[in-house]
Amino acid sequence: MRPGRARAANLSPPRGTPGDHALVLTRIFDAPPEAVFSLWSDSAHVKAWWRPEGFTTPVFEMDFRVGGAYRYCICRGEQQSWAQGEYRVIDPPHCIVMSFRWDSGDPAHDRETLITVTFAPEGESATLMTFRQAPFDTDAARHSHGQGWGQVLDAFGRFLASRRST
Repeated sequence: MRPGRARAANLSPPRGTPGDHALVLTRIFDAPPEAVFSLWSDSAHVKAWWRPEGFTTPVFEMDFRVGGAYRYCICRGEQQSWAQGEYRVIDPPHCIVMSFRWDSGDPAHDRETLITVTFAPEGESATLMTFRQAPFDTDAARHSHGQGWGQVLDAFGRFLASRRST
């Protein structure tokens, strides 16, 4: 692997503690935590990578501060899915904690969860990123989110690699 390229490795399967059906995904990126964190803090950057495979992100609005909100839309064809949340903790370049809620109109589907993303140094110039989302009512809900977020984190890795190679 060339220096400066993003290396997105899923180090663990989705997991969590019994009872909360937490989703936990880990990736290692070949960039320092400051660089990885910065791509989560700017709406223009986030809009470029925040989407599962086969989707676009026509809208990503964010007020990146504690108490600030974000709202976005992902689309596949004519299907639009909206979600929103609030930033609860921002500790550059170590951690972001935010709520997450779909806006589908179905209360069972739109249950709020909490996302914690941590950025830890890995070796001299890489970052271990850990993504945790909970609680989920079922393993099936956790698995569904795990598939989507796994694709989002893969898109993030490609975006990071493209920025580092230019």
